[in-house]
Amino acid sequence: MQVYAVHPTPPVPGENPRSTERDKELLIIADKASKSKIPVIVCGDLNDVAWSYTTDLFLKTSQLLDPRRGRFFLNTFHAHHFFMRFPLDHIFCSTDFKLKKMKRLHHYNSDHFPILIQLQYEKYANLEQIDHTLELNQEDIDLAKEKKERC
Repeated sequence: MQVYAVHPTPPVPGENPRSTERDKELLIIADKASKSKIPVIVCGDLNDVAWSYTTDLFLKTSQLLDPRRGRFFLNTFHAHHFFMRFPLDHIFCSTDFKLKKMKRLHHYNSDHFPILIQLQYEKYANLEQIDHTLELNQEDIDLAKEKKERC
């Protein structure tokens, strides 16, 4: 199994105003995941919300699954502000896995909540479950290529 644990640089006004570096890093990992011959898990604080075009482009390019999609919303940041929370921490997996359990845990002196996930590897899982991978089209391919060439 191949695991990518990532924490790309967030876009921060005054320091790193654009998301160019983060997007490039995520898309390089997406390329590696899509070419992998073994099961893949990508996890970490991606500094991007689950509904962004960058996350969608990552999912289309990597052909990984987001176990939350169609099931629940899982806000992980900011642990100290109940009125302002977003899903910035993600776990994506190849179609070789089935979701057994996923939940947000209590925070431990962090501004992020940890996520507990239990995935079950099954050799033929991709044949038994509904295909929730996102469709990659030429426009997506061109956009991903452009983003990877920017920096």
